[in-house]
Amino acid sequence: MKVTRKQEKVIRHTLEGWRKEGVIEESEQQRLQQNLSVQLFDWQRLSRYAFWIALACAIIAIGSLVADEYLMALLFNFGYATRAVILAIIAAACYSWGFQRQKRTPEKRYSNEAIVFLGVLFTALCLSQVGMALDNGSGNVAPLFLLGCAIYGVMGYLARSGLVWLFCLLALGSFFGSSTGYASGWGAYWLGMNYPIRFVLFGAVLLAGCYLLKTPLQQRNLFNVSKAMGLLYLFIALWILSIFGNYDVDIWQSVRQIELMHWSLLFALAAGACIWISLKTDDGMLRGFGLTFLGINLYTRYFEMFWDDTNKVIFFLLLAISLALVGRYAERIWRVGEGHKSH
Repeated sequence: MKVTRKQEKVIRHTLEGWRKEGVIEESEQQRLQQNLSVQLFDWQRLSRYAFWIALACAIIAIGSLVADEYLMALLFNFGYATRAVILAIIAAACYSWGFQRQKRTPEKRYSNEAIVFLGVLFTALCLSQVGMALDNGSGNVAPLFLLGCAIYGVMGYLARSGLVWLFCLLALGSFFGSSTGYASGWGAYWLGMNYPIRFVLFGAVLLAGCYLLKTPLQQRNLFNVSKAMGLLYLFIALWILSIFGNYDVDIWQSVRQIELMHWSLLFALAAGACIWISLKTDDGMLRGFGLTFLGINLYTRYFEMFWDDTNKVIFFLLLAISLALVGRYAERIWRVGEGHKSH
């Protein structure tokens, strides 16, 4: 079995633990360890990073092309509608090529996904030309985002591509933001909610839908991407909400900090809930989001309230003591669990 150095350490540590606990004999441990073959260089990871960099360069190149009016006029000396049709044909060709390669050579995962992603780029360019062709001055771009969401959703689902599905969820968030903005006349509030509160609700609904559709999403390898995006929408919106509250930017500067404290508590409770659930379910993603945004919350509150008035040594010393107490309590629970296992 070919494994990386990191995987080898984990496997050897696990086998050693099983031997000490009497799960396997020493001879069985040695036999299993002999079947490990360490890869001195992680070619799979290099392949993935290389394709990511290539796609990033492709995005920059295409963006530069679109921004260069001379090159656009030289290569696409047509009207908006004609450009949209040409770009749609290129996008369809990329999707078709990528799907055919997936069937013929499924082991070439990263190159296949890169080709499908080129279809995403040309789809976005196509939609931009459609928007310019149909522009009537209303400023309502939500239907274009919804169309992009539908296209990316179908292609990402069929291709089992987390990268394409990511753009589907980004387009869905853009549709929600632009549609509520257009409905409110691009004002600060929609149904009494500013943008951060809207996206807190959006992230929560997306996260709930992700778990409701967990089985089909897992079958298409799209569950983790969906959960990560739901958490990202939710926590970034909560962070912004803890800073600005449900206020317009013009009013926010005159608001006292204490009036925003309940939003900070909500932010902390959401992060704490993620950490608690992760400890119960051993969910690394929830643990990572919970710990990261709890730290962001603490640092944000510190800079807002205590940076000018509190001695830095005292503040961080209190923070260290509180975290040490949490760690001690967690260690005590862990030791109790280990004691039960040993009996």
